[in-house]
Amino acid sequence: MGAAGDGGDVTAAVAEQFQRLYGAAPEGVWAAPGRVNLIGEHTDYNDGFVMPLALPHRAVAAVSRRKDHVLRVHSADIPGGIVQLDAAALVPLSDTGWAAYPAGVVWALREAGHEVAGADIHLASTVPTGAGLSSSAALEVVTALALNDLYELGLNATELAVLAQRAENDFVGVPCGVMDQMASACCAEGHALHLDTRDLTQRQVPFDLAAHGLRLLVVDTRVKHELGDGAYAERRAGCEAGARALGVPALRDIPYGELPAALDRLAAAGESGTVRAYTRHVVTENHRVERVIALLDAGDVRAVGPILTEGHASLRDDLRVSCAELDLVVTSATAAGALGARMTGGGFGGSAIVLVEADTSDATAKSVTEAFAAAGYAAPRIFPAIPSRGAHRG
Repeated sequence: MGAAGDGGDVTAAVAEQFQRLYGAAPEGVWAAPGRVNLIGEHTDYNDGFVMPLALPHRAVAAVSRRKDHVLRVHSADIPGGIVQLDAAALVPLSDTGWAAYPAGVVWALREAGHEVAGADIHLASTVPTGAGLSSSAALEVVTALALNDLYELGLNATELAVLAQRAENDFVGVPCGVMDQMASACCAEGHALHLDTRDLTQRQVPFDLAAHGLRLLVVDTRVKHELGDGAYAERRAGCEAGARALGVPALRDIPYGELPAALDRLAAAGESGTVRAYTRHVVTENHRVERVIALLDAGDVRAVGPILTEGHASLRDDLRVSCAELDLVVTSATAAGALGARMTGGGFGGSAIVLVEADTSDATAKSVTEAFAAAGYAAPRIFPAIPSRGAHRG
């Protein structure tokens, strides 16, 4: 989905367009946000800890039920007309383009035994695509929430997130963890979500940067490198190999204090340097989440900055998912006085976050933009991350 703006209210426009497309007013309009991850990267598929916050940018869906099994979906942001599918004959990994995301949710709901007959759906989104801000999860979650309400399925936010993840894993074919969908479904305004991705227990952590004179910037590099194709699955497989060699269900089961011994065991077992590096990243990243939580609980928000930068080094050097543009955001922002910065999301492009003093945020953004120009890169898109509410109706 393309970015139609910076989180403006598109609800009325979506409802009006639905009526033009389908000839009647929708039964309702729902919204689900994109997210940015403060800390805890590439840990969710290792049963680890994450700490995302919802953005004001969101996917909005106008939806009505159908009595037949026809599923009709339309996007305001992607060229083309209405995509029509048979809800009773959806096939995983079929070539349905962008429509695979809402269709996958219908498939996942039906596979779970929920009576979803069909629907007319019109979607619009302000979540930038390719920026690592979970535009696809927003599409999935808003579809799941709308169908849950309309068909009175009685599923809670966590259950909807898990079904949305299944849609992306099994129908679309992307082996993502559950963080993106949980963030879109469950985040609270003014908070970051501390999530244990193993048992899905969660805690809303107050995250009022303005009260501390701080700001969190999102820097969308506007690039997506081809190296990212398939790289996510390769890293997930490498992490799983490390867990098998260490005899644990997942790398989250390796305590931080036992990391050196675990790395020695991997070496003795003949595991590659790559698997050892992936293991080191996951174990230290889980520890960074715990450190950030402790600092936020203590009210020492500024001390979070260096941990962000430390996390970037791990993503760059151990997991090797950064790129020149993301590295330049971090180096130019910290050189300009930022408290800390790191890439966020899957990597190989997308976005970085920068923690800054509020009164220096404009100067920091200017320094980053000038560094991009000097390097011959297109200007990045920079905006503040404002912790926003999760998926909701209306």
